[in-house]
Amino acid sequence: MSAPLLDPELLQAFVAVAERLSFTRAAEQLNRTQAAVSLQVRRLEERLGVPLFRRSTARVELTAAGEDFLADAKRILSVNEQVLAKLTGRQMAGRVRLGVMEDYGTRLLPKLLADAAERFPLVQIDMQTGLTALMLKQIGKTFDAVIAMHPEGSHDGDLICREKAVWVASAGHRPEERAPLPLALSTPDCLFRQWATQALDEAGRPWRLAYVSPSLAAVEAIVRQGLAVTVVKSSMVTPGLRILPEGLLPPLPGAEIRLHRAAGCSALTDMMAEHLAQALRGQRMQPVHAGNMKAAML
Repeated sequence: MSAPLLDPELLQAFVAVAERLSFTRAAEQLNRTQAAVSLQVRRLEERLGVPLFRRSTARVELTAAGEDFLADAKRILSVNEQVLAKLTGRQMAGRVRLGVMEDYGTRLLPKLLADAAERFPLVQIDMQTGLTALMLKQIGKTFDAVIAMHPEGSHDGDLICREKAVWVASAGHRPEERAPLPLALSTPDCLFRQWATQALDEAGRPWRLAYVSPSLAAVEAIVRQGLAVTVVKSSMVTPGLRILPEGLLPPLPGAEIRLHRAAGCSALTDMMAEHLAQALRGQRMQPVHAGNMKAAML
């Protein structure tokens, strides 16, 4: 007896609900009715022979089987997208304006953009890095799509991955022992700056802004010299930086990386944004730098 085939539309419905834990928000994103999305998920559950969600009037939760299946569903959709892109992508042409955080834009996106340029030679992607909180205010005007960081639990945009915010200092110095604590942070619109100063205030730990710059590279250069501590994503700790032990400084909120597309965006923007998001999801399964763990342990 042959195994049941998995319809990509059913998988899309499942992934949309799983990422938002809401049939209503999933239906809005897919431009379908809530009843249609619910029916597609039930059909998928029938084909798999297991429940994927626990439903109640108050909330929607993934079952253990649903959590296990989510990564597989994303991989199947990614392969499906890649095959279609190979067949049709070379005929697509146009321009996509993308905004992204500096660390992702300088460390993760360049290779993905090179791959996209080879696969979609007639598509022009203009990328700007910086504080995505400001970019989101310009989506639809300056930007067609933005890959942005949010506090954990946000339901805006499409979830790409989750990140952990960590305190870091120089691998060869101990600025964390100074009082008041010297900080190197970005401008006031930066979430990490807001989280860091709020956490220190709530813990009653005196601090001072020793260095402020919108440039992550500049902030990290100051930290490597032992002049201050800062906050970065745990997956983005670069050589020369050291993750401070938990409990030494107050804990920080979790972060989510989410994809935002302009309302009514073109099919080209929608395809390219999803292509990059799927590629990022695949990359986030592996460490960004082989030296991260070594640097963190120095």
